[in-house]
Amino acid sequence: MLLAVGGILTSLTLIFPTAGFLEWITLIPAAFVLLVASDRKELKIRKFYGYGFVFFMCYYLVIYHWFFYMYPMDFTGMSRGASAVVVAVAWLGLSAFQAVWSALVFPLYAGLSRTSLFRKLPVLKPFAAACIWTAFEWSQTIGWWGVPWGRLCLGQSSYTFMLQSASLFGSYFITFLLLIVNFSIAYMLLYNKLLKTLSAVCAGLLVFNIATGIVSEAVMENNNGDKITAAAIQGNISSHDKWSDDSYRRSLEVYEKYTLEAADNGADLVVWPETALPYNIFSYDYMVEYVSNLAKEANVTILISAFTEQEGADYTDNDDDGLYNSIIEVKPDGTFGEVIYSKRHLVPFGEFVPMRSLVMTLITPLANIGMLEEDLLAGQGSNIMDTEVGKIGCGVCFDSIYEQVTREAVNDGAELICISTNDSWFWDSAAVYMHNSQSKLRAIETGRYLVRAANTGVSSIISPTGEILQELGALKEGYIMDDVYIRNNVTLYSVIGNLFVYLCIAFAAGGAVCSAVIHFKENKKIKQQGQKD
Repeated sequence: MLLAVGGILTSLTLIFPTAGFLEWITLIPAAFVLLVASDRKELKIRKFYGYGFVFFMCYYLVIYHWFFYMYPMDFTGMSRGASAVVVAVAWLGLSAFQAVWSALVFPLYAGLSRTSLFRKLPVLKPFAAACIWTAFEWSQTIGWWGVPWGRLCLGQSSYTFMLQSASLFGSYFITFLLLIVNFSIAYMLLYNKLLKTLSAVCAGLLVFNIATGIVSEAVMENNNGDKITAAAIQGNISSHDKWSDDSYRRSLEVYEKYTLEAADNGADLVVWPETALPYNIFSYDYMVEYVSNLAKEANVTILISAFTEQEGADYTDNDDDGLYNSIIEVKPDGTFGEVIYSKRHLVPFGEFVPMRSLVMTLITPLANIGMLEEDLLAGQGSNIMDTEVGKIGCGVCFDSIYEQVTREAVNDGAELICISTNDSWFWDSAAVYMHNSQSKLRAIETGRYLVRAANTGVSSIISPTGEILQELGALKEGYIMDDVYIRNNVTLYSVIGNLFVYLCIAFAAGGAVCSAVIHFKENKKIKQQGQKD
């Protein structure tokens, strides 16, 4: 009961971040279970895996509730019955898949907390929990199977001053703080011990985090770079419509209209959403001519999103090996930029089917959920665009939840981050706002302005402190624009990356090694004493 309640309450703070202040206590029920159960030596370690699965299954089931917004999947040609099966399998399957891995946090903590070092120094137990949990959250960025959608720091997205330390140590530091505070409170309530020590630790970390926020916001507001006006177009043409035979005409009309309006109002850069033109435009001369003429008429740099058959610079050399989901620069003179960015983190079952032959055999409808007959290809590099307005690093949709994509872009010279995304699958569910909050983190981590264009919302322009300068909500048509600065400053996180996560791993591993040494010495001492006796 405690585990289920803790998992559900914590996940709700991610869905409703205005209640994010509650996240500093919502993990206490789970902490109670772990602290008490780990002290019961008769409980086998394997029992803790079940505890972890209960907590994380409840946690992810709530977070991934937005799968229901995808029903009915008429655009795939499925029947309503098949669509219901696919949605249910996706919701339960992804939740269970994430929980199976994350549940290892509980037995690892239980095993570590029972060792000699942590029995002697119980003040380290909250740190052990925080380090293990943080490491597992980071591990979800590894491989196609890892989806870092439900990271704890998203619960703080309404309180940007609490997120500023991400510019120093990354967003995982916020997760670490949340765990330290929750486990420290739980320990003090349970045992009425270490009150002064743990209170001082929690207070010190929170003061440091808040002070960092105040200083960072003051520093980041000092814009020394060139100012440009950027616009994000939101055509409000969903994936349910854009693939129809005549939709491209409406797409061209909508994006032309708002591009010209933004240009007339002073935009220097216009960003279109993901696959605004869901074709390989270089296979259609009239599309190439159309966007070229539009850029010349508007006299702005346009970042359009479409498919290409080559990433990088040789995009006109079609090799028919497959398609990339790309962002293409069209210059004010109508020519195309030499570099194309292609999406690096493809959506499983949306843009490619992992283990396709097995999935086709076991769950055929799941393999047919995507709009394309063939798997897309993943891009391989940052591919920074050296445009007339500055050096731009790009990301496409799913890319924005992986911090290494924007960090690598900044380290490769990006002075502005532009994200093209398609969140229309989620309609106006919490998912579109959670996804937008991930972009807040990317802006803070890298110290860059970020321009985000979404097909049906949410589109936003975000400052380096995570402040939403302009936003257009879900299921609305139009565009947003604001002044942004071309910046070449460097945040500490841009330099050290996820060093803090590696230190967490080292702490847990070091604790285990120290405990083994202590255990060995104790046994040796007992043995020697027995020989004397």
